[in-house]
Amino acid sequence: MTESLMIIDVGSGTQDILLYQPEKSIENCPKFIVPSRTQIVAAQIRKATGLGQGIFMHGHLMGGGACAVAVKKHLAAGLKAYVTPQAALTFNDNLALVERMGIVLREKAPEATTPIWLGDIDLTALRQAIEAFGLDYPQRLAVAVQDHGFSITESNRILRFRLWEEFVIQGGDLRKLVYTKDIPEVYTRMRAVREIMPEAILSDTGTSALLGIMADPLVIPYLNKGILAVNIGNSHTLAAAICGDRVFGIFEQHTSFLALESLAKFIQRFQSTELTNAEVFEQGGHGATLHPEMKPGWDFVAVTGPRRSLAKPLNWYEAAPYGDMMLTGCFGLLAGIGKI
Repeated sequence: MTESLMIIDVGSGTQDILLYQPEKSIENCPKFIVPSRTQIVAAQIRKATGLGQGIFMHGHLMGGGACAVAVKKHLAAGLKAYVTPQAALTFNDNLALVERMGIVLREKAPEATTPIWLGDIDLTALRQAIEAFGLDYPQRLAVAVQDHGFSITESNRILRFRLWEEFVIQGGDLRKLVYTKDIPEVYTRMRAVREIMPEAILSDTGTSALLGIMADPLVIPYLNKGILAVNIGNSHTLAAAICGDRVFGIFEQHTSFLALESLAKFIQRFQSTELTNAEVFEQGGHGATLHPEMKPGWDFVAVTGPRRSLAKPLNWYEAAPYGDMMLTGCFGLLAGIGKI
Protein backbone atom coordinates (compact mmCIF):
# COMPACT_ATOMS: atom_id res chain seq x y z
CA MET A 1 0.00 0.00 0.00
CA THR A 2 1.27 3.47 -0.88
CA GLU A 3 2.25 5.47 2.18
CA SER A 4 -0.11 7.94 3.80
CA LEU A 5 0.88 11.59 4.00
CA MET A 6 -0.10 14.41 6.34
CA ILE A 7 -0.11 17.74 4.51
CA ILE A 8 -0.23 21.00 6.49
CA ASP A 9 -0.67 24.44 4.94
CA VAL A 10 0.34 26.88 7.68
CA GLY A 11 -1.36 30.26 7.45
CA SER A 12 -1.56 33.26 9.74
CA GLY A 13 -5.07 32.36 10.86
CA THR A 14 -5.44 28.63 10.31
CA GLN A 15 -3.42 25.52 9.65
CA ASP A 16 -5.22 23.50 7.00
CA ILE A 17 -4.54 19.78 7.26
CA LEU A 18 -5.17 16.94 4.83
CA LEU A 19 -4.54 13.34 5.85
CA TYR A 20 -3.89 11.89 2.40
CA GLN A 21 -4.76 8.21 2.24
CA PRO A 22 -4.05 7.04 -1.32
CA GLU A 23 -6.43 4.10 -1.12
CA LYS A 24 -9.34 6.57 -0.76
CA SER A 25 -10.72 9.25 -3.05
CA ILE A 26 -9.35 12.63 -2.02
CA GLU A 27 -12.85 13.82 -1.13
CA ASN A 28 -13.04 11.10 1.54
CA CYS A 29 -9.63 11.76 3.10
CA PRO A 30 -9.79 13.24 6.63
CA LYS A 31 -9.42 17.02 6.84
CA PHE A 32 -8.86 19.48 9.67
CA ILE A 33 -9.09 23.29 9.65
CA VAL A 34 -7.75 24.49 13.00
CA PRO A 35 -6.08 27.61 14.43
CA SER A 36 -2.49 28.14 13.29
CA ARG A 37 0.32 27.81 15.78
CA THR A 38 0.90 31.58 15.86
CA GLN A 39 -2.72 32.02 16.97
CA ILE A 40 -2.34 29.32 19.63
CA VAL A 41 0.92 30.82 20.94
CA ALA A 42 -0.63 34.31 20.93
CA ALA A 43 -3.50 33.02 23.09
CA GLN A 44 -0.99 31.50 25.54
CA ILE A 45 0.87 34.81 25.75
CA ARG A 46 -2.36 36.77 26.29
CA LYS A 47 -3.32 34.40 29.10
CA ALA A 48 0.02 35.01 30.82
CA THR A 49 -0.42 38.76 30.31
CA GLY A 50 -3.83 38.62 31.95
CA LEU A 51 -2.38 36.74 34.91
CA GLY A 52 0.51 39.19 35.24
CA GLN A 53 3.10 36.47 34.60
CA GLY A 54 6.44 36.71 32.80
CA ILE A 55 6.93 34.37 29.84
CA PHE A 56 9.83 32.24 28.62
CA MET A 57 9.64 31.31 24.94
CA HIS A 58 11.68 28.37 23.70
CA GLY A 59 11.73 25.91 20.83
CA HIS A 60 12.08 26.94 17.20
CA LEU A 61 11.81 29.78 14.73
CA MET A 62 8.18 29.98 13.58
CA GLY A 63 5.79 32.40 11.91
CA GLY A 64 5.31 35.68 13.74
CA GLY A 65 2.17 37.69 13.13
CA ALA A 66 -0.32 37.16 15.96
CA CYS A 67 2.26 35.90 18.46
CA ALA A 68 4.54 38.89 17.79
CA VAL A 69 1.64 41.28 18.41
CA ALA A 70 0.85 39.46 21.66
CA VAL A 71 4.46 39.76 22.84
CA LYS A 72 4.49 43.52 22.18
CA LYS A 73 1.28 43.94 24.21
CA HIS A 74 2.76 41.77 26.97
CA LEU A 75 5.81 44.04 27.17
CA ALA A 76 3.63 47.15 26.99
CA ALA A 77 1.84 45.88 30.09
CA GLY A 78 5.16 46.08 31.94
CA LEU A 79 5.71 42.32 32.04
CA LYS A 80 8.89 40.37 31.28
CA ALA A 81 9.44 38.32 28.13
CA TYR A 82 12.39 35.97 27.72
CA VAL A 83 13.32 33.88 24.68
CA THR A 84 16.07 31.50 23.59
CA PRO A 85 18.25 32.79 20.75
CA GLN A 86 16.93 30.06 18.43
CA ALA A 87 13.27 30.89 19.05
CA ALA A 88 14.02 34.65 19.01
CA LEU A 89 14.41 34.52 15.22
CA THR A 90 10.61 34.33 15.14
CA PHE A 91 10.54 38.06 15.86
CA ASN A 92 13.50 39.29 13.80
CA ASP A 93 16.53 37.83 12.03
CA ASN A 94 18.63 40.46 13.80
CA LEU A 95 18.78 39.46 17.47
CA ALA A 96 19.91 42.95 18.47
CA LEU A 97 16.56 44.24 17.22
CA VAL A 98 14.76 41.55 19.22
CA GLU A 99 16.49 42.84 22.33
CA ARG A 100 15.54 46.42 21.45
CA MET A 101 11.92 45.30 21.54
CA GLY A 102 12.48 44.60 25.22
CA ILE A 103 12.70 40.82 24.93
CA VAL A 104 15.55 39.31 26.96
CA LEU A 105 17.61 36.52 25.37
CA ARG A 106 18.11 33.58 27.72
CA GLU A 107 19.07 29.93 27.19
CA LYS A 108 17.25 28.76 30.32
CA ALA A 109 13.97 29.78 31.88
CA PRO A 110 14.14 32.28 34.75
CA GLU A 111 12.19 31.32 37.83
CA ALA A 112 8.49 32.16 38.05
CA THR A 113 7.91 32.46 34.31
CA THR A 114 5.38 30.68 32.11
CA PRO A 115 7.09 28.46 29.51
CA ILE A 116 5.72 28.74 25.96
CA TRP A 117 6.95 26.44 23.19
CA LEU A 118 7.39 27.94 19.72
CA GLY A 119 7.21 25.96 16.49
CA ASP A 120 5.05 25.93 13.35
CA ILE A 121 4.20 22.24 13.78
CA ASP A 122 3.11 20.59 17.04
CA LEU A 123 3.55 16.88 16.37
CA THR A 124 2.18 15.85 19.76
CA ALA A 125 -1.08 17.74 19.23
CA LEU A 126 -1.39 16.44 15.67
CA ARG A 127 -0.90 12.84 16.78
CA GLN A 128 -3.46 13.24 19.57
CA ALA A 129 -6.02 14.73 17.19
CA ILE A 130 -5.54 12.07 14.52
CA GLU A 131 -5.53 9.12 16.91
CA ALA A 132 -8.57 10.51 18.77
CA PHE A 133 -10.57 9.69 15.64
CA GLY A 134 -9.17 6.18 15.37
CA LEU A 135 -6.93 7.10 12.45
CA ASP A 136 -3.41 5.82 11.84
CA TYR A 137 -0.72 8.45 12.22
CA PRO A 138 0.77 9.09 8.74
CA GLN A 139 4.20 7.93 7.70
CA ARG A 140 5.29 11.21 6.06
CA LEU A 141 4.73 14.94 6.50
CA ALA A 142 4.57 17.78 3.96
CA VAL A 143 4.33 21.39 5.14
CA ALA A 144 3.90 24.80 3.53
CA VAL A 145 4.98 27.93 5.43
CA GLN A 146 5.51 31.48 4.26
CA ASP A 147 9.29 31.90 4.32
CA HIS A 148 10.60 35.42 3.72
CA GLY A 149 14.21 34.23 3.80
CA PHE A 150 16.93 35.09 6.32
CA SER A 151 18.75 38.43 6.37
CA ILE A 152 20.16 40.39 9.29
CA THR A 153 20.60 43.67 7.41
CA GLU A 154 18.03 43.62 4.58
CA SER A 155 14.27 44.05 4.62
CA ASN A 156 12.55 40.66 4.45
CA ARG A 157 10.18 42.14 1.87
CA ILE A 158 13.10 43.04 -0.39
CA LEU A 159 14.79 39.68 0.09
CA ARG A 160 11.59 37.72 -0.55
CA PHE A 161 11.11 39.40 -3.89
CA ARG A 162 14.70 39.07 -4.93
CA LEU A 163 14.25 35.33 -4.41
CA TRP A 164 11.00 35.37 -6.41
CA GLU A 165 12.76 37.36 -9.16
CA GLU A 166 15.55 34.77 -9.36
CA PHE A 167 12.92 32.05 -9.59
CA VAL A 168 11.03 33.78 -12.43
CA ILE A 169 14.22 34.51 -14.41
CA GLN A 170 15.43 30.92 -13.97
CA GLY A 171 12.33 29.43 -15.61
CA GLY A 172 9.50 29.78 -13.12
CA ASP A 173 8.85 26.07 -12.49
CA LEU A 174 6.94 25.93 -9.19
CA ARG A 175 7.67 22.25 -8.65
CA LYS A 176 11.33 23.12 -8.17
CA LEU A 177 10.28 25.05 -5.05
CA VAL A 178 8.89 21.93 -3.37
CA TYR A 179 11.82 20.57 -1.35
CA THR A 180 11.90 16.84 -0.78
CA LYS A 181 15.62 16.86 0.06
CA ASP A 182 17.94 19.81 0.69
CA ILE A 183 16.40 23.20 1.52
CA PRO A 184 18.39 26.33 0.58
CA GLU A 185 20.02 27.88 3.66
CA VAL A 186 18.17 31.18 3.16
CA TYR A 187 14.83 29.53 4.01
CA THR A 188 15.24 29.33 7.76
CA ARG A 189 11.55 28.89 8.57
CA MET A 190 11.34 25.80 6.35
CA ARG A 191 14.55 24.50 7.89
CA ALA A 192 13.07 25.04 11.36
CA VAL A 193 10.22 22.69 10.45
CA ARG A 194 12.87 20.14 9.44
CA GLU A 195 14.29 20.47 12.97
CA ILE A 196 10.91 19.28 14.26
CA MET A 197 10.34 16.67 11.53
CA PRO A 198 13.64 15.84 9.78
CA GLU A 199 12.14 14.12 6.71
CA ALA A 200 9.36 16.63 6.05
CA ILE A 201 8.69 17.89 2.53
CA LEU A 202 8.62 21.73 2.50
CA SER A 203 7.41 24.56 0.32
CA ASP A 204 6.37 28.18 0.60
CA THR A 205 2.64 28.78 1.06
CA GLY A 206 2.68 30.90 -2.09
CA THR A 207 4.08 27.99 -4.06
CA SER A 208 1.53 25.54 -2.70
CA ALA A 209 -1.43 27.88 -3.32
CA LEU A 210 -0.44 28.49 -6.94
CA LEU A 211 0.08 24.77 -7.59
CA GLY A 212 -3.30 24.11 -6.01
CA ILE A 213 -5.07 26.59 -8.31
CA MET A 214 -3.34 24.96 -11.28
CA ALA A 215 -4.75 21.58 -10.16
CA ASP A 216 -8.37 22.76 -10.39
CA PRO A 217 -10.04 20.88 -13.29
CA LEU A 218 -11.75 24.04 -14.57
CA VAL A 219 -8.44 25.93 -14.58
CA ILE A 220 -6.38 23.29 -16.40
CA PRO A 221 -7.86 23.98 -19.90
CA TYR A 222 -6.79 27.63 -19.63
CA LEU A 223 -3.20 26.99 -18.55
CA ASN A 224 -1.73 26.80 -22.04
CA LYS A 225 -3.33 30.16 -22.91
CA GLY A 226 -2.21 31.76 -19.65
CA ILE A 227 -3.98 32.47 -16.36
CA LEU A 228 -3.71 34.78 -13.40
CA ALA A 229 -3.76 32.77 -10.18
CA VAL A 230 -4.67 34.85 -7.10
CA ASN A 231 -4.51 33.67 -3.49
CA ILE A 232 -6.21 36.09 -1.08
CA GLY A 233 -5.06 34.87 2.31
CA ASN A 234 -5.80 36.21 5.78
CA SER A 235 -2.53 38.18 5.82
CA HIS A 236 -1.12 38.17 2.28
CA THR A 237 -2.42 38.29 -1.27
CA LEU A 238 -0.25 36.66 -3.93
CA ALA A 239 -0.90 36.76 -7.68
CA ALA A 240 1.00 35.01 -10.46
CA ALA A 241 0.86 34.99 -14.25
CA ILE A 242 1.18 31.34 -15.29
CA CYS A 243 1.36 29.82 -18.76
CA GLY A 244 1.72 26.06 -19.01
CA ASP A 245 4.01 25.14 -16.11
CA ARG A 246 5.86 28.46 -16.14
CA VAL A 247 5.39 31.51 -13.90
CA PHE A 248 6.04 34.74 -15.84
CA GLY A 249 5.31 37.21 -13.07
CA ILE A 250 4.37 37.51 -9.39
CA PHE A 251 3.25 40.24 -7.05
CA GLU A 252 2.37 40.16 -3.35
CA GLN A 253 0.63 42.63 -1.05
CA HIS A 254 -0.67 42.50 2.52
CA THR A 255 -4.38 41.70 2.37
CA SER A 256 -5.18 44.26 5.07
CA PHE A 257 -3.89 47.00 2.74
CA LEU A 258 -6.24 45.98 -0.08
CA ALA A 259 -9.77 47.07 -0.93
CA LEU A 260 -11.76 46.09 -4.01
CA GLU A 261 -10.55 49.08 -6.03
CA SER A 262 -6.86 48.74 -5.15
CA LEU A 263 -6.91 44.99 -5.82
CA ALA A 264 -8.59 45.52 -9.19
CA LYS A 265 -6.04 48.21 -10.10
CA PHE A 266 -3.08 46.00 -9.16
CA ILE A 267 -4.47 43.17 -11.28
CA GLN A 268 -5.21 45.42 -14.26
CA ARG A 269 -1.68 46.85 -14.20
CA PHE A 270 -0.27 43.34 -13.79
CA GLN A 271 -2.25 42.07 -16.79
CA SER A 272 -0.94 44.96 -18.89
CA THR A 273 2.64 44.31 -17.59
CA GLU A 274 2.83 47.88 -16.26
CA LEU A 275 3.04 46.95 -12.56
CA THR A 276 6.40 47.72 -10.97
CA ASN A 277 8.12 46.39 -7.88
CA ALA A 278 8.45 49.91 -6.46
CA GLU A 279 4.73 50.53 -6.89
CA VAL A 280 3.82 47.55 -4.70
CA PHE A 281 6.66 47.98 -2.19
CA GLU A 282 5.94 51.67 -1.62
CA GLN A 283 2.32 50.80 -0.80
CA GLY A 284 3.51 48.46 1.97
CA GLY A 285 3.57 45.26 -0.07
CA HIS A 286 6.32 42.76 -0.67
CA GLY A 287 6.83 43.62 -4.32
CA ALA A 288 6.40 42.54 -7.92
CA THR A 289 8.59 40.83 -10.48
CA LEU A 290 7.77 40.37 -14.16
CA HIS A 291 9.85 38.40 -16.66
CA PRO A 292 10.98 40.47 -19.68
CA GLU A 293 9.14 37.96 -21.90
CA MET A 294 5.80 38.50 -20.12
CA LYS A 295 3.29 39.97 -22.57
CA PRO A 296 -0.03 41.72 -21.83
CA GLY A 297 -3.10 39.49 -21.52
CA TRP A 298 -3.90 36.99 -18.76
CA ASP A 299 -7.66 37.55 -18.91
CA PHE A 300 -8.69 34.36 -17.11
CA VAL A 301 -8.36 34.96 -13.37
CA ALA A 302 -8.75 32.19 -10.78
CA VAL A 303 -8.94 33.17 -7.12
CA THR A 304 -8.71 31.19 -3.91
CA GLY A 305 -8.01 31.85 -0.23
CA PRO A 306 -10.06 32.54 2.92
CA ARG A 307 -10.46 36.24 2.02
CA ARG A 308 -11.48 35.61 -1.60
CA SER A 309 -14.83 37.34 -1.00
CA LEU A 310 -12.90 40.62 -1.37
CA ALA A 311 -12.84 39.95 -5.12
CA LYS A 312 -16.46 38.75 -5.44
CA PRO A 313 -17.67 41.76 -7.50
CA LEU A 314 -14.88 41.13 -10.04
CA ASN A 315 -16.49 37.82 -11.09
CA TRP A 316 -13.26 35.85 -11.12
CA TYR A 317 -13.45 32.08 -11.14
CA GLU A 318 -13.31 30.79 -7.55
CA ALA A 319 -10.93 27.85 -7.64
CA ALA A 320 -11.75 24.95 -5.31
CA PRO A 321 -9.74 21.89 -6.33
CA TYR A 322 -11.44 18.67 -5.23
CA GLY A 323 -14.32 20.77 -3.91
CA ASP A 324 -12.46 22.34 -0.98
CA MET A 325 -11.06 25.87 -1.29
CA MET A 326 -9.46 25.85 2.17
CA LEU A 327 -7.24 22.93 1.17
CA THR A 328 -5.98 24.48 -2.07
CA GLY A 329 -2.45 24.66 -0.65
CA CYS A 330 -2.56 21.03 0.50
CA PHE A 331 -3.66 19.89 -2.96
CA GLY A 332 -0.90 22.05 -4.40
CA LEU A 333 1.71 20.22 -2.33
CA LEU A 334 0.25 16.90 -3.48
CA ALA A 335 0.55 18.09 -7.09
CA GLY A 336 4.07 19.36 -6.45
CA ILE A 337 5.28 15.91 -5.42
CA GLY A 338 3.37 14.17 -8.21
CA LYS A 339 0.63 12.52 -6.14
CA ILE A 340 -2.21 14.09 -8.17
